[in-house]
Amino acid sequence: MGTIILQEHYTDTLFYQIELTAKYCKLLGTQVFEQYNTGISLEEYTVLDTVISQADLCQRDLAKLILKDRANTGKLLDGLEKKGLIVRKLSVKNNRPVKIIEITSEGRKKTEEAAKKISPHYHNIKNKIDNSNIAKVGDLLRDLRKVLNDSLKIQI
Repeated sequence: MGTIILQEHYTDTLFYQIELTAKYCKLLGTQVFEQYNTGISLEEYTVLDTVISQADLCQRDLAKLILKDRANTGKLLDGLEKKGLIVRKLSVKNNRPVKIIEITSEGRKKTEEAAKKISPHYHNIKNKIDNSNIAKVGDLLRDLRKVLNDSLKIQI
């Protein structure tokens, strides 16, 4: 019986490099949000920004977009609602009753304030990388996510 030799270690793969980069990005984002005292977390900002950019989202739709399970998404929404940054209004979607997430004027203001505080930091990092490379990486990551999404069975 022959021995199977791995051609490469997982830590040498593109998947691991992306995972590691994502962890760096999340750590940086968390630190920046704490450093600039935005009053919201990176995760809360992500939710608010997503709600601003997408109309008529319910909790399930939001969970799919931010790749969190519905329970964790619900906890984030509860916290944002307690802060007065969102409201959830009863509606009907696909013949089912759902609560549509709406950002409040205070939520919009908080999101804009956070964006103004963190933007210079992210632009400083972005300026250290050639713009054409940023565009290429973005395109490649979108292509990879599409392939992965087509291969995954995500149940949120």
